[in-house]
Amino acid sequence: MPATGNILHIGMSLAATWLTGRDRAAGPQDRDPIAADIELCRMSEAARLDFMFLPDTLFADPRGLRGGAGIGPGGLDPTLRLAALSQHTRQVGLLTTVSTTFVPPYILARQLQSLHWLSGGRAGWNIVTALDGQRNFGLDDMPGPEEKYARAAEATEIVRRLWASNPAASADDAPPAEPIDHAGRYFRVAGPLNVRMPPTDRIPLVQAGASETGRSFAAQVADAIFASTPDKEAALSLRRDLRRRAAAHGRAADDIVVMPGLNCYLADSRAEAEELFMETHAGIDRTRRLEMVRQMIGLDLTDWPEDRPIRAADLPELPARLRSRTHSGLLRRMILRDEPTLAELLRRPESAGSGHWRIIGTVDDAAEQIAEWHRDGAIDGFINVPGGGRDSMRRTLQELIPQLSERGLFRRDYGGDTFLGHLRQRRA
Repeated sequence: MPATGNILHIGMSLAATWLTGRDRAAGPQDRDPIAADIELCRMSEAARLDFMFLPDTLFADPRGLRGGAGIGPGGLDPTLRLAALSQHTRQVGLLTTVSTTFVPPYILARQLQSLHWLSGGRAGWNIVTALDGQRNFGLDDMPGPEEKYARAAEATEIVRRLWASNPAASADDAPPAEPIDHAGRYFRVAGPLNVRMPPTDRIPLVQAGASETGRSFAAQVADAIFASTPDKEAALSLRRDLRRRAAAHGRAADDIVVMPGLNCYLADSRAEAEELFMETHAGIDRTRRLEMVRQMIGLDLTDWPEDRPIRAADLPELPARLRSRTHSGLLRRMILRDEPTLAELLRRPESAGSGHWRIIGTVDDAAEQIAEWHRDGAIDGFINVPGGGRDSMRRTLQELIPQLSERGLFRRDYGGDTFLGHLRQRRA
């Protein structure tokens, strides 16, 4: 029976989070990363997904570069990578990540507008403030969260003004480009941009911060928000709050599309899916995971017994400087609610610093849970952050997505050719 209300909006992450030990044993994944990207983009476009997404970092952990060419989520520049992929696709959106903390607004505006031209109106900007990398840009410490978001707000205003400073037009009636003459707290930018706006929909803005400051920023500027919501209650709370904040800024309730990250581990049976999940996580370094927990909430679990519950009384005060307030809050919330043993905690997504929604089961299990979250008003869609290897990813695109379409939860075909058009499509 078709669902009532708006259809889901679905994106796909291109980060190689989905590889199992079996996939890695088949050979290095970074010898021809574009070839693998092209295949995944074409499969995603065939499934009528809203967009492909590339995260980014502007630093390298030397431990992560051993044994390969060092091409990973923060390797090849995401905007250049998506520009290459734009030539192998026609309709799927292309969401790149660019930091407002490290990249000057003029370069950012020009880079994104260039991708928008090359893709025929399919570029999107994931606005990030960055968690690390300051030493690569002459800073000893990262700015505090309030300063980072104040800088992000000013940078975003400048980028939008630069895009508007050189409007779209035919060669015969092109209006003149106009300077913006911006002089603010963090930036001085004269303008205008030296790239005209293409004659398509504008570039949509996506934001991933779920902290108090991040939510306030998203409510003002974002077309979609990429959220860490490991359970339905967290998703419901976030979506309600963002809609309330958007209304306070004079925006319509559905102006912001709330899209949690979703890890799917799919197999023919729940038992096989569980085995797949365990195989995928078999190579995770336990020491690094424990260190991540310590950084997030200040709790040292190095010598903690496996079967001893972790309770509220065991939690120290939060560290003075947090890498991510959002992920720290999710981890503390889970401990206070569930009192997990160490073994249970290390299995949970909150301890990995991602906090993504996770489904381990069959395609039918995944379709039913997604339908439930949608029916209950917890989500407007999701970004698939693949887990469980190539077969699980294939099941997601070729079995799960079609089942969502059959249920009336997802489009059967694109309603247009632009990224913003996909986000605005409301009916299947």
